Amino acid sequence: MNEIQFTFKGADELEIFVRKWTPENLPAKAAILIAHGMGEHSERYRHFAGFLNQNNFIVYANDHRGHGNSAKTNEQLGFFSQKNGWTKLIEDSKILLNIISAENPGLPVVLLGHSMGSFIVRNLISLPDVKVKAAVLSGTTGDPGPIAILGKWIGATLAAFQGKQAKNNFLHQTGFGKFNQQYKPPRTEFDWLSRDNDIVDKYVADPKCGMVMSIGFMLDLTQGLSYINSAIAFANTPKELPLFLCAGDKDPVSANGKGVTEVFDNYSKARIKNIKIKLYPEARHEILNEINKQEVYQDIVNWINDNLH
Repeated sequence: MNEIQFTFKGADELEIFVRKWTPENLPAKAAILIAHGMGEHSERYRHFAGFLNQNNFIVYANDHRGHGNSAKTNEQLGFFSQKNGWTKLIEDSKILLNIISAENPGLPVVLLGHSMGSFIVRNLISLPDVKVKAAVLSGTTGDPGPIAILGKWIGATLAAFQGKQAKNNFLHQTGFGKFNQQYKPPRTEFDWLSRDNDIVDKYVADPKCGMVMSIGFMLDLTQGLSYINSAIAFANTPKELPLFLCAGDKDPVSANGKGVTEVFDNYSKARIKNIKIKLYPEARHEILNEINKQEVYQDIVNWINDNLH
């Protein structure tokens, strides 16, 4: 695989970092844009991108604003923007999609989002000016309910006193502290990510992974979750767009698969015609980094191949 790194100017002229992996044999069958999750970065998808390259796909993955190499300082890690952070995050992805289309004229484009990245993808596919061939949603979840309302109220109060860029451990624990509770005794704070201890240890050791997110980020994420789980977002998703929802059935982010099933049901009610769901037994949050990842890789490639025509 060949890796090219470049940057582009995002919604507010922020430099967004991108990795592009190209297969040895061209032309490719499709271009795939990977949207990574919260508190991680694109480099963690290199192994999966290599598998996609072997199957003749071009792969792009950017570091979202406030993440990875798009965060130029430690203070920027975990922070989107002082204003309209979620909207700017979505605009960044739209700009990158235009770049991908310009670099690969006529080539089908597939979106693949994991966790927060799946939220981004779900927002994108509900927009009238975003045209893609198919979308894969890994580790997504449904409406968080009252906890989101409480978090929004607490976050807004804290932001008024501390500022949006401040980090608040209480707010962070309220949103994400419960994820590790079902794994006892815990080996690390991030056992919920994967059964592969090596993956978890590398995540823990990575200074650009697992950071406490800013108050502003939490507010922006709540806004995004509210929209993507609204009736209008489901209704605005193209009825013909193929969707593949996949997750572990021991993934606490999706309430052990219940959140994924909720999203599947809502898309089905919105009359999406081509939708598939698969829950992997015993797998945790990062199914692309699980001990059965080769099975997941092959399922995704098979599904994409089936839906390129």
